[in-house]
Amino acid sequence: MRSRMRLSRSASWQETNEEHGVNERVDVCVLGGGIAGASVAYALAPHASVVVLEREAQVGYHSTGRSAAVYSPQYGSLAIRRLTAASGPFLKAPPEGFATTPLLTPRDFLTLGRSDEREAYEATRAEAAATGQVLEALTETEVRRRIPFLKPGAAAWALLDATAMDMDVEAMLQGFLRGARSHGARVVTGVEITALEHGAEGWRIATATGEWCARTLVNAAGAWADDVARLAGVAPIGVVPHRRTAFVCDVPAGVDLAQCPMTMWADEQFYFKPEAGRLLGSLAEENPTTPGDPQPEDLDVAIAVDRIEQVVDFEIRKLVRAWTGLRSFVADRDPVSGFDARVPGFYWHAALGGYGIQTAPALGAHAANRILDRPMDARWQDLGLEPHALDPARLSPR
Repeated sequence: MRSRMRLSRSASWQETNEEHGVNERVDVCVLGGGIAGASVAYALAPHASVVVLEREAQVGYHSTGRSAAVYSPQYGSLAIRRLTAASGPFLKAPPEGFATTPLLTPRDFLTLGRSDEREAYEATRAEAAATGQVLEALTETEVRRRIPFLKPGAAAWALLDATAMDMDVEAMLQGFLRGARSHGARVVTGVEITALEHGAEGWRIATATGEWCARTLVNAAGAWADDVARLAGVAPIGVVPHRRTAFVCDVPAGVDLAQCPMTMWADEQFYFKPEAGRLLGSLAEENPTTPGDPQPEDLDVAIAVDRIEQVVDFEIRKLVRAWTGLRSFVADRDPVSGFDARVPGFYWHAALGGYGIQTAPALGAHAANRILDRPMDARWQDLGLEPHALDPARLSPR
């Protein structure tokens, strides 16, 4: 059951990491300071009083800060690709003052495969066509012009997405938070939630240093979304975090990365892309795990290095750093953004699957419209997105 939110426009607050609010009331409390929660706060703050509570000492510590930082309208499920397309106008031309640098810079996306992986070739083309995209088939000569260090004959086919871009994830995250604060929102880090209780006046959010009261609670806790739900007495929806390992390595002198696109092997077996004069590589694995702060496993890094070395003409001798992030999914692998059908004022904004950075503008606006009970943007319908398609009601409680 959905509850209408009363807008109160509380007094303007400043960000603090020390004196958390005691018995303070807001319209909306957002749990989670990553790109998901920040984009919702940004879209809500001009119309409601908002607080963002983040457990870590810094915002964007988990999935947001460990992203491959790529915007690709042909990457992900059909719903993800539609949301990415809907986010494109904002990312290409953000509002004045949102960021001091461009959020997107050119970086083609290339999918490669062997002759026995033609099924992946056809699937990639069909998925792109479903959102009105056309991928360009490249010859081996054209591929080697972009990736001169690719071994001859390594790939039998190549599909190029020229609409893909590199993303400045930190600039986007800070732009959302800065915009939210400019409208009075408060961002509080280092907050451990001890209790979530729903009553006649809304939600009581208890922390070790004080309490908040909010009409609406937004669960943007990423890998911990089901844990937050349990704490609030809400049935989980099966949000499962998955590990994904990446590394950055030096390349030998003479290796030309200047024209190298984001390069994904068929069926996401691995990928690599330039990263500030070095090479970023990933196993692109999805191994279910539990919420936490995962560390890279030597075997995963070694497999990723081996797979990349099989298609490039140099050895990877020195890793600068390696890390593992979490990508959270529900059973159908589409995002969840909507009110819980059983508990009033509990809004799910979770299971973004690692695609949060490229869908945040559209998803944040979607969540704000649902919470404020406003009509959806007409572009959603144009892209084939239905207002209730992302609701948690489509999933069986777990």
